[in-house]
Amino acid sequence: MEPTTNHKPTVLMVEDEEDTASLLKFLLERASYAVVHAKDGRQAQELADTMAPPDIVLLDVMLPFLSGLQVLTYLRKRDDWGEVPIVMLTADGSEHDIKRALENGANDYMVKPFNPRELTSRLKRFVDQAA
Repeated sequence: MEPTTNHKPTVLMVEDEEDTASLLKFLLERASYAVVHAKDGRQAQELADTMAPPDIVLLDVMLPFLSGLQVLTYLRKRDDWGEVPIVMLTADGSEHDIKRALENGANDYMVKPFNPRELTSRLKRFVDQAA
């Protein structure tokens, strides 16, 4: 299959905080990602049930209804989402949560406030590895 030059990698962004979500969407679209936004853990699960697996997931830990760690576990149990890189993004940098996220299948973990250039570089690395 020939790689198409106009294919934008898709990122599922799960973020409940509106300002952070707007900033992330802006940064990701500027970095040539197609962004699908879920505003809480339940919506993220519904999207996982209905959409094709994205190229990468950016997942907040503290979310309404279901935590990011619950969503992470749910995504990792799905056969078609097993290889999708998942980067956790949270204001909580506790060692315990980082350890739990990585043990449950997260590929990376970033703490807010984040450096935009570092965030897009980390995402690009995962998407490039998968391509």
